[in-house]
Amino acid sequence: MPRIDHIAIWAKDVDALAAFYQRIFGAEVGPRYINASKGFSSRFLSFPQGPRMEIMTTTTQTLIETPFGSQRMGLAHVAFSLGSEREVDELTQGLREKGVPVLDGPRRTGDGYYESVVLDPEGNRIELTV
Repeated sequence: MPRIDHIAIWAKDVDALAAFYQRIFGAEVGPRYINASKGFSSRFLSFPQGPRMEIMTTTTQTLIETPFGSQRMGLAHVAFSLGSEREVDELTQGLREKGVPVLDGPRRTGDGYYESVVLDPEGNRIELTV
């Protein structure tokens, strides 16, 4: 049966983004992989449950930048299930107090989710949900 193994995110600063996910979500940060001939490097992040995340950078490809936090075609967000509405409330408030942009919530959505939406240091949208 297929399952999602990992998602991959291009980043300007692999180490800073990895540190954010480690600090906020308890990710275990793997060793840096470097392929000098392709101008590529990355780190895999493992979480207590679910798929891994690969954070990548390149010096040989021109990546299209979008405004910080903008919606774009393709991958829209990554959602982290925290287990309870209280945990969503507490983490959202804690991130807000640390200056992390909170775009929405916490709130109950029309489809029944309880969530908030925050941005990581590179402007990727993260849903915090039950």
